[in-house]
Amino acid sequence: MDVLADALAVAGVRGTVAVRIDGRQDWAVSWAQNADAVLYAVTAGSAWLTAAGADGAAPVELLAGDVVLLPTGVAHSIASDPDRTPKPCDTALTDELRRTGGAMNLGAGEPRTHLLGASYRHDRVVSLHVFSLLPSIVHIRGNRASTALDGTVRLLTQETADPQLATAVVLDRLVDVVLVHLLRCWLGRHPELTRGTWLGALADPLVTEAMSRMHREPERPWSTETLARALTVSRSTLTRRFQDAAGQSPGAYLKQWRMDLAARRLRDTEDTVETVARSVGYTSVYAFNRAFSRNRGTPPARFRRDVRRPCADGSA
Repeated sequence: MDVLADALAVAGVRGTVAVRIDGRQDWAVSWAQNADAVLYAVTAGSAWLTAAGADGAAPVELLAGDVVLLPTGVAHSIASDPDRTPKPCDTALTDELRRTGGAMNLGAGEPRTHLLGASYRHDRVVSLHVFSLLPSIVHIRGNRASTALDGTVRLLTQETADPQLATAVVLDRLVDVVLVHLLRCWLGRHPELTRGTWLGALADPLVTEAMSRMHREPERPWSTETLARALTVSRSTLTRRFQDAAGQSPGAYLKQWRMDLAARRLRDTEDTVETVARSVGYTSVYAFNRAFSRNRGTPPARFRRDVRRPCADGSA
């Protein structure tokens, strides 16, 4: 089992093209904090990105072929030059352009810069997701990216330059692929930045295999001993390497994974609490209730009611 793919799937990470930007001369636009992760791919020209927060205090120059991810959707601006004062984005216009597939035209004169903006939603009830473990800006230069990432950005460029039938569908799928290639590229170059998190565990084949087995059979009564035996290593070896790579014990990781699976199942199905408990390895409903309450701060039945409660606008 591919641990990263499984984590992205359980976290419900899906990309959507948010806006196409055609920048001309003398332009700047800003966006407020976004609940979703935000990505930009520069398909032609150049621009300057300024993001709020310590990691993004200085403007970053974006060149053709560059891809930049703002994992926490931090407030930011994009401009033709770093000293230009941005105007707040017209969200109504952005929504309309998203529906029609049109481009946001900024500045005067002929287009010089083309960017594709995308957003990535993820399931808020899942705690083991990628975005919270990344720096506020993940910037991959076009001339330093992997061949696969470069190739996918070229496909984005071609699709936006010559829209065809179902271009919106193609672009949404491509931005999902861009995210995976970006993560591969960044993780390969900065393993030290993820050490001590579950992402850091992906650099250790033994720990990755241990995670895969827990993902594949979360209902199995795993212990560090039985997991080590299945991997044909000693208990002490597995414990040491898991702690070193992931920053926690195998048991702690398994409990977190089980609670994420249980939270989604409580929200999305009509299964009884007993059925949900069994599906994630608890034979005792009492033990499951206690574990879930410690993890989520509320008992399973109340969590189900709360997470399904309609919002003020009538949505779930």
